[in-house]
Amino acid sequence: MLPSYSSACLQQHFLFSFSSRFMQHLLSHPAVFELQPAAAGQQVLTLCSQHKTLKQRSAAVADALAALRQQAGLFRGWRDEQYPVKAAFDEQPKLLIERAAAPYFGIKAYGVHVNGYVVRSDGTKQLWVARRSRTKPTWPGLLDHIVAGGQPYGLSCADNVVKECWEEAGIPQELALAATSVGFVSYVSFSAEGLKPDVLFCYDLQLPEDFVPKPQDGEVEDFMLWDLDKVALIISSSEEYKPNVNLVVIDFLIRHGCITPEEPGYLNLVRRLRVGDLL
Repeated sequence: MLPSYSSACLQQHFLFSFSSRFMQHLLSHPAVFELQPAAAGQQVLTLCSQHKTLKQRSAAVADALAALRQQAGLFRGWRDEQYPVKAAFDEQPKLLIERAAAPYFGIKAYGVHVNGYVVRSDGTKQLWVARRSRTKPTWPGLLDHIVAGGQPYGLSCADNVVKECWEEAGIPQELALAATSVGFVSYVSFSAEGLKPDVLFCYDLQLPEDFVPKPQDGEVEDFMLWDLDKVALIISSSEEYKPNVNLVVIDFLIRHGCITPEEPGYLNLVRRLRVGDLL
């Protein structure tokens, strides 16, 4: 059974959805969070009114989260990376919070995922597959994209792709700039931390046959170049892939003709890649 969830309001926008247990942690910081009356006799959690600007709100919440991290052991995989909290992707943020805290608040987060592939001389395609480091705090040892990363504050998606290409796989800028935006997938997953509604912007990057990616930042154990049939078999018959990466790779396989309308459930599969259904 899923735990009950509460909402929080910031500048008249309902931007958070989190467990009642986590709400009690937040209310232990009354100088930052408070309950306000809402419709039908309900109450809603909000930030205290004295925190008026983005900088003030973000600093106050950062102090509270740092205290909860130390006192309650929350927010595994702390990254010192700020995620924007906003009502829509193209709006200005209302708040910046630590990336590791995003699932606890149930905020919609964004990321970029790159399908790095090779076209052989005979026209066949192969996909570069990464094996995540077994020391990573999240999804250790699972299969992943050649390049993927969360979308931080203050950086465009295109610039983030170039940055992540070099940091994760040693792909130089002159190659990374050829990455093509091809859409997005969306989903909502549930974990011990909370609800995680995400949007992943998808990019295709055709790489030269003689290019070999190299792990750069310790997050990847190895890179492998696989035929698309093998990729599809692994996804359909195992749980080796990181769950959200499955979605982006399935989208790639559809767009490149490896999954066709003749497959049972094709229309439902395509539809569900972009409706945010619970994983």
